[in-house]
Amino acid sequence: MGSAFRHDEHKSRDLRKLYNSFALRLVFISDVIAMLLPFLFIARFYYEDRIYEAFKIRGNWLVILLFVVVYLLSASAYQVFQIQILRIQEVVYSQALALVVTDFVMFIIIWLINLSFPNVLPMLLVFALQLCLAVLWAYLAHKWYFARFKPARTMIIYDMRKGEIDKLLKRDGLDIRFDVKSIRHISDFEKSGSGIFKGIETVFLSGVHSHERNQVLKYCTEHDITVYVIPRIGDVIMSGSQRIYMMNLPMMKVSRYNPAHEYRFFKRILDVIFSCIIIGVLSPLMVVVAIIIKKTDGGSVFYRQTRITMHGRKFQIIKFRSMRPDAEKHGAILSSGHNDKRVTPIGRFIRRFRIDELPQFFNVIKGDMSIVGPRPERPEIAGVYESKLPEFALRLQVRAGITGYAQIYGKYNTSPYDKLLLDLMYISKPNLGDDIRIMFSTLKTVFIKESTDGTEDDTLNTDDISDINAFFQKEKDLEEDD
Repeated sequence: MGSAFRHDEHKSRDLRKLYNSFALRLVFISDVIAMLLPFLFIARFYYEDRIYEAFKIRGNWLVILLFVVVYLLSASAYQVFQIQILRIQEVVYSQALALVVTDFVMFIIIWLINLSFPNVLPMLLVFALQLCLAVLWAYLAHKWYFARFKPARTMIIYDMRKGEIDKLLKRDGLDIRFDVKSIRHISDFEKSGSGIFKGIETVFLSGVHSHERNQVLKYCTEHDITVYVIPRIGDVIMSGSQRIYMMNLPMMKVSRYNPAHEYRFFKRILDVIFSCIIIGVLSPLMVVVAIIIKKTDGGSVFYRQTRITMHGRKFQIIKFRSMRPDAEKHGAILSSGHNDKRVTPIGRFIRRFRIDELPQFFNVIKGDMSIVGPRPERPEIAGVYESKLPEFALRLQVRAGITGYAQIYGKYNTSPYDKLLLDLMYISKPNLGDDIRIMFSTLKTVFIKESTDGTEDDTLNTDDISDINAFFQKEKDLEEDD
């Protein structure tokens, strides 16, 4: 009787999930249609003759297909459809970037079809109409989602990261997605058992040891409770394992970073081509910035600093100088962020929009860096980190990069340990698709102020690291216990 009841309950849940998934897909399809309609209108009444001459009747359908494919790819890169975790303004911003990419690609295609430069005004009108529809869609989709899907009854289970998840949920506006009913120490599960999960739909595991975590995971999986886990370093390394079957046993093969030669080759080609394009397109801006920096105080335009890249090799990173020439006359000093008086007015501006990092594309062409990879650290800072957490050296399996997961999903004030996890997530599963997605997603962080909050990666007072010591000691203790 009990078994039949559980079977019916699981079947009901599966049907409900299937229906909700179908409804969500219809909402996403409505966004694609809404973005397509303005383009179709202009294509029909302005560009159609030019397209028709090249492809006859097939041209219309081909252009529609191209628009849908490019928009879906760019929307996926910018997380347009993540309405359950993004604020309305974040969804609109993501859509705007996706539309810029899509409309630009479509304009280039029309240009190539015409064999002459087409009028840009119709495409600008398309973008304006799309942007209006994007705002409307984001508002309606967001309201529909949270009216249909009530906040999940949530429990946070912690061990060594008490209170962190609750604060982050509120900071990022996710408290409308997760209704935190209880915050418990893992010992409560050991004492009271599964009874603590009564009525809970979602569980966050924060800094829980592997043994206790596995017990919670088994129970939650069996009882259809969604679990979000903050991984440990070992978890991230295992995520890149290769599943094999040997001696009639399932195994997971884990090895050091060793991607296919084809991936290395095409990644390098992509680095060089993309860097040349960026330098060529933005060279006028770079010249203007260089002139302003020189005129400001007469100091050098560029700032060179020793960093480390793959296998610990040292190189000279190049950036536009954003501080006074004498900023480090007394040695490396901890940056005080926005209130740092050593930062020049033009320096504050170019830091805000990451313009100071444009010269690093020359480092990429030279081969010291890649476009995508862990940010290069100063040797003395890396030494401090590695002395507290030796696993920090695992970042050096690949070339240092201009951007990566840590730059997209983290902030300057994200802890070094969490940035390490993000970097290792990238290293564990190398593929060109991720590289391209990260490159396009980086544009989004340029205009998000929160991404530049906190300490700059250029400066650190190595004599004042008590906070770093305390943090790494806590994380190291947890890794050793696991």
